Amino acid sequence: MRGDAFELGDGEVGVVCVHGLTGTPADLRFLGEQLARAGYAVRAPLLPGHGTTVDDLARRRWREWADCVEGAFDAMRARCDRVALVGQSLGGLLSLELASRRADVAAVATLAAPVWLGALGRRIARWAERGWLDRIRALPKPRGPDVRDRRARADNPSYRAFPVRAIAELAATMRAADASLDKIAAPVLVVHGEHDHTAPVACARYIAERTHGALRILPRSYHLVAADVERELVAAYVIEHLREHVVARGDLACAT
Repeated sequence: MRGDAFELGDGEVGVVCVHGLTGTPADLRFLGEQLARAGYAVRAPLLPGHGTTVDDLARRRWREWADCVEGAFDAMRARCDRVALVGQSLGGLLSLELASRRADVAAVATLAAPVWLGALGRRIARWAERGWLDRIRALPKPRGPDVRDRRARADNPSYRAFPVRAIAELAATMRAADASLDKIAAPVLVVHGEHDHTAPVACARYIAERTHGALRILPRSYHLVAADVERELVAAYVIEHLREHVVARGDLACAT
């Protein structure tokens, strides 16, 4: 499965789908196809440093990722009056951060977004930020992508290692997203897998509480929920959220 950026559909409402750290738009391809079938215009950008090499990712900073998401949002806004953001993991953090700065974000859905990491992840991120791991280029993913579906894991084109520098940038993104939560006016949907090995499920409850968002916990999924065993349910939750908070409100505004 290729990990290129993609555009699908031609609806009046646009959706920007943002992948996670070391991932690609392929993680959101199934969701994008379901959104397009439901009548939405979909755009999934490839974040800087992804789909190239681990060394390229190590040179990137989180503001480059944020600028990429905002550029994709602006491109979709040029086509559609209403545009929502859907983000997997790091993509969810970037979506929240943008929604805190842009009143024209119509809605947000986060999929397994981490506001903090588990105990080991927190230590690694702290060491990376302090430069204590500078001699280590990257940390391998012993189990590969964090997805329960075996076919999805085998086909996933993500990097098989985390650049240490990118982990530090993820920590910076988490802080920026956390600081933004109280500023978000757009309706938020928070989706998370109960068996996520990457982002603690408690992060979902925290984001939902801070943003007054809707919370959906998936009982079987791991981290890459949009590609995992409950991907159809994830798509249904996202489409329901958009219909309720973007399409229905837009129709009401037109009627008045």
